[in-house]
Amino acid sequence: MITTVEGVGSWKNGAAGEDNLHPVQRAMVDMHGSQCGFCTPGIIMAMYGLFAPDDEGGGGPPRVSHLEEHLDGNLCRCTGYRPIWDAARSLCVDDVEGAAVKGPCGVSCRECPEREVCKMDCNLRDKKCAGENGLVYSCSKSKVAEFRKVVEAKHGSDWWKKPNDMFPKELLPTAENAAIHEQLAKPLVVVDTSIHNGGTWFQPHTLEELLDLFREYAPAEKGGLKMVVGNTEVGIETKFKHAVYNRMVHPMESIHSLYEVFETESHFHVGACSSLSALQQFCHGLARTNAATDVLHDQSLLKKRTAKPIHDMLRWFASTQIRNVACLGGNLATASPISDMNPLLASMNGRIVLASRPVSDGGIERREIPVKDFFTGYRTVDKKDIEVIERVDIPVVSEFEYVAPFKQARRREDDISIVTSGMRMRLSPLEHGWAIADVSIAFGGMAPKTVMASKAMAAMLGKAFEESTFVEARAVLQDEFRMPEDVPGGQAEYRLTLACSFLYKFYLHCAVELKKDVEASASKGIFPAVPLIPSDEESAIGGFVSAPKPSLCGSQSFPAPKVATGLEGTHLAAVSESPKDASKLDSVGQPATHASGPLHCTGEAAYTDDIPAPENLLHGSLILASKCNASLASIDTTLALSIPGVFGAYTHQDIERLGGDNRMGPILLDDVAFLPVGEKVEFVGQVLGIVVGVSQEIAEKGARAVAVEYGEEEAGKAIVSIEDAIKAGSFWTDFRHEMIRGGDVDEILNQTEVDGMPLVVVEGSIRSGGQEHFYLEPNSTLAIPSESGTNLTIYASTQAPTKTQDFCARVTNTPAARVVVRMKRMGGGFGGKETRSVFSSVAAAVAAKCSNRPVRLTLNRDTDMSITGGRHAFVSYYRAGAVVHDDGTVKLHALDVKLYNNGGCKFDLTGPVMDRALFHVDNCYNWPNFHSVGTPCKTSQPPHTAFRGFGGPQGMVITEHIMDHLACKCSISGDKLRRDNMYTLQDCTPFGMRFGDGFTGKWNVPSMYDQLYNSLDVPGRRAAATAFNAKNKWLKRGIALIPTKFGIAFTAKYMNQGGALVHLYTDGTVLVSHGGTEMGQGLHTKVCQVAAQAFGIPLDDVYVNDSSTDKVANTIPSAASMSTDLYGMATLDACRKILKRIQPIRDMLPPNAKLSEVAKKAFYERIDLSAHGFFALDNDRCGYDWNKERPEDFPPDLPENSWKGHPFNYFTQGVALAEVEIDVLTGDHKTLSADLIVDVGSSINPAIDIGQIEGAFIQGMGWSTIEEVVYADDDHTWIRPRAKVFTTGPGNYKIPCFNDVPERFHVSLLENADNPFAVHSSKAVGEPPFFLGCSVFFAIKDAVTAARGENAGYFEFRMPATSERIRMACGDVISSECISSEQAKFQAKGSF
Repeated sequence: MITTVEGVGSWKNGAAGEDNLHPVQRAMVDMHGSQCGFCTPGIIMAMYGLFAPDDEGGGGPPRVSHLEEHLDGNLCRCTGYRPIWDAARSLCVDDVEGAAVKGPCGVSCRECPEREVCKMDCNLRDKKCAGENGLVYSCSKSKVAEFRKVVEAKHGSDWWKKPNDMFPKELLPTAENAAIHEQLAKPLVVVDTSIHNGGTWFQPHTLEELLDLFREYAPAEKGGLKMVVGNTEVGIETKFKHAVYNRMVHPMESIHSLYEVFETESHFHVGACSSLSALQQFCHGLARTNAATDVLHDQSLLKKRTAKPIHDMLRWFASTQIRNVACLGGNLATASPISDMNPLLASMNGRIVLASRPVSDGGIERREIPVKDFFTGYRTVDKKDIEVIERVDIPVVSEFEYVAPFKQARRREDDISIVTSGMRMRLSPLEHGWAIADVSIAFGGMAPKTVMASKAMAAMLGKAFEESTFVEARAVLQDEFRMPEDVPGGQAEYRLTLACSFLYKFYLHCAVELKKDVEASASKGIFPAVPLIPSDEESAIGGFVSAPKPSLCGSQSFPAPKVATGLEGTHLAAVSESPKDASKLDSVGQPATHASGPLHCTGEAAYTDDIPAPENLLHGSLILASKCNASLASIDTTLALSIPGVFGAYTHQDIERLGGDNRMGPILLDDVAFLPVGEKVEFVGQVLGIVVGVSQEIAEKGARAVAVEYGEEEAGKAIVSIEDAIKAGSFWTDFRHEMIRGGDVDEILNQTEVDGMPLVVVEGSIRSGGQEHFYLEPNSTLAIPSESGTNLTIYASTQAPTKTQDFCARVTNTPAARVVVRMKRMGGGFGGKETRSVFSSVAAAVAAKCSNRPVRLTLNRDTDMSITGGRHAFVSYYRAGAVVHDDGTVKLHALDVKLYNNGGCKFDLTGPVMDRALFHVDNCYNWPNFHSVGTPCKTSQPPHTAFRGFGGPQGMVITEHIMDHLACKCSISGDKLRRDNMYTLQDCTPFGMRFGDGFTGKWNVPSMYDQLYNSLDVPGRRAAATAFNAKNKWLKRGIALIPTKFGIAFTAKYMNQGGALVHLYTDGTVLVSHGGTEMGQGLHTKVCQVAAQAFGIPLDDVYVNDSSTDKVANTIPSAASMSTDLYGMATLDACRKILKRIQPIRDMLPPNAKLSEVAKKAFYERIDLSAHGFFALDNDRCGYDWNKERPEDFPPDLPENSWKGHPFNYFTQGVALAEVEIDVLTGDHKTLSADLIVDVGSSINPAIDIGQIEGAFIQGMGWSTIEEVVYADDDHTWIRPRAKVFTTGPGNYKIPCFNDVPERFHVSLLENADNPFAVHSSKAVGEPPFFLGCSVFFAIKDAVTAARGENAGYFEFRMPATSERIRMACGDVISSECISSEQAKFQAKGSF
């Protein structure tokens, strides 16, 4: 039976309007576990599956440890995962145990006699949780305990049995159902005769039938036969590699030899079709035997040692969902060179049993082959066409035999390995030591196939078990596996370093295990001495593969809710708001759940691709360029149009026939909808046209069939990187901007003293990489023509309805008034759908207009990531100076910085992104003398665009890097340098904005910095980290305390405006339409809170339906974190207009008259109950003219550069402290804790604001650590063609997952932070916290510094801090050996 999210529960589907939510759904809603909601149904189903009873009907709500192990197959880009973890834990049976907080002293904080005076962080947090300081405080354990009561009251204690209750009784294996099961057990053949040509499927129920099918069809000359069990590999081949298999077979589970997993005295026998989860569970049962009763010679201990490495490796193999269906035989047969299990099985002397039936009336023949000999080349194996892998036999280890698995990936969970290994060693005692009697070392990721380290093994065999043997073997290993720089997959030095590091880890593992065995067997006789391992070396043992997954928790605190008056107090006309029902809470200030939360959790929230198909719907697939830097010679659609089901193919010529304007672009019209023949192809994936057909599959098949020819490539290679652009002078020079304050920085930085005090000068560079938006909902459009194609209705997933309307109208030659764009909700945007969603909507509109039929165009994930661009990579060069005062204080003095960003091939928003970087390159620090230049670079990458932070984070990273550089050069604490140089009141930014209440509002960063520094005892934390590092050679901890300020306003003045339309209905409910769009940020919820507060009605009585250009016209994209500021004010303006009109009616009625009564009477009195509201920032609080010269009469007492404008209305501010731990030998890292305090003014909705903070933090952490965008450039010549983006899809591009969340994640909203410059004294929150995630990057850098040693000095640590960069920056002897002598200053390769 298949259960979908709709079958789990629904919203408002019960009696009398009661909801019908399942406890899992209710927990996600109440715990604020959804934002955009697109990933939520999948997460709901993952949790639902984990809570379901087992096959025998037993089980029950799982324990937290079970969730932490298995909630690993889903991604979320919005929430930061913490609220999802809380929701999942709230349904577990064991999470409230130990809810009382205990400190390092071991005493419960609430029972401690020194509670009132204790300043430990644990006690301070627990006092908050107990409500002892007036804050609203919520921690994971308290929420879990409270929600448990809710679940039990509404759903009872056996709610988890629902899957069994829903299961059709006729399918149960009972006597009554014998006839049905007899039918289900029969062999099956299914033939697809449709135009999709899905081939023929066989389902045999005996091994003989299966082998007969392979004999009949598997040989290539007979057409071939593909065996499919879990479809985890074949699905990829058919979807992404467009493989076509005419015949496929899925063996039934009645073929027991294929599905059984069992043990004998000497072996584990694993059926080739048994799921990896079944094997994992089998090994788990064996591996958890009681260590206290284990005896060296006990067979149970030997089986445990055999099972544990298999179990541990499988824990990190893909995800639970994949392991549930994928099989071991398929893993072997596909022969992936980076398989995790294949090297492990090879090292364990596993043997593969192959079965065949050469003749129809003959018996089954079996052949055995060692796993290590099975792989003959890249994805080729020693298996005949007629053979089937029947099982794998794994021998049980013997005494003094040890096995360990190793792997390192870009991300721990659900990721393919960079290098993976299985190592096995058997030791034998000698008179004076131990000898290596047998050794087996296999690697994945070091060659085109799984390989044995034969030379290294030979160098070790028979040698003494001691460190020197492994050092010698390491040298052999380096010669055996050294790879060229252009090796496929890249990372040659890192991969070799990992292999050598794994070998060293294995030595330590064996030494420790041997010591345990010798001690346990003391009664059996006297054994030789075991090599001694220094205590600081033991930190290399193990790693994340065998370690328990961390238990994650968090807390959130915010000031008591209130309704504050902000900008509306001075900007809008005063009016008496409706009296609020005394029994109702205020709406503003309350932590209301997301308005669409229940719909997200039931799957009933509709996204663009969910809109029911209109009659005659066509599906679209884009025709994309496969190379660049050459002209487009021709496009031939003949073959595509001959495919059954293809309706049409449209190119630039069709736009000309429509009389449309092909030009596009948000600032410069330098882009095109469809590239005309004869023009230069400027990036790989540029849109050439669109094919439409009766299904998505047919349209994609048609697009692939279009024949595209290219002219000769232009002279010189394509410009891909910033360095390429600098060498070629490829810039948008008209948009190069410069900022100067103070004196001549060149002259100043050439000095050695300032007023007799030494001037310390540093010089260097810093690079930060790009980032993929990875919104969970790809770009999607439904274009519906009407009135004979003269009108268009566009349903689009876009942040910019008006921009979409404008260009759909322009390109199709349709008046804008006849084009309506509607946007219900997006499954994430993050800036990626501000401009780069428009081209897909235009393509669909062209096809709809030409065909006069509805067209749906939804990009697949790989296509979306290939062509939509992302965050701009930056390269910056700087010189900076600081003055060392007599008392040791270091004060910043001068900064000269040159910024370059990679804009791709079209201008898009590259200039404004660079401008915001220039506005934020100072971060929170005062540079008296300042010079910065920003130069946008033009390359052959796809056009890069807006992304959360919009250049601000890239600018602030530069400053924080410089602060570290100066602190290192001046030999002082980075914490002190930062604090001593923060802006103070009345200081001014380089662009002329003054800090202070009347200018930018309260300046809270210094006090927030002090608050975290003191309350979290940063000096003590650093001392503890130093002590830890001294005791652990191969594990290092690092800490970073990083501030941020983020300017709020569009830097283009005209964009700081917004409109809203409000309808008051006679039943007292309110409908709001506004110019903003909902992408998960809770905009609609906040706007509803503003309107509900104004009218004094319950929040549920206010509704936002969608964003539509026929309701609110000429809108601004939802961006710059400005949406609540604009549309909250515009909505309030409309509400007050209505309130003013109905005031006379209200005066006529009793004071307690309901709004419905007032509205109804006003209607009969012919009073308009609809109003349009509008808001625009004051002229003197937005806009900046870079080119404006200083007026001659400009007052000398005003800040320098302030004559150019006032780019921001105010600053949202914050500080974060992060602590991390790195594995020096692998580069793996984990975030131990993150503590944030953020000034968001007087929050309209603290729950939504905290959700935005957590999500932004994790996204910023991802950008600065594991998210690496890779292009085919000079650093990656193994990728073809040049300029192609390699990191497309979740297989190659990794965003943070559940396991990457800080183990302790605490967020606080600042108290007493009212903001007079925004609605209800709130502040923008979407983008500002993003940079705080970079505190993890700087904490990693601190840990790497510790690994490099006290005398390491300054080093350029490039962003992102991938496992490769971490490992190779540590500078130990192993990594140094693996770097060629020509690379004295090694830097991991990257695309910038």
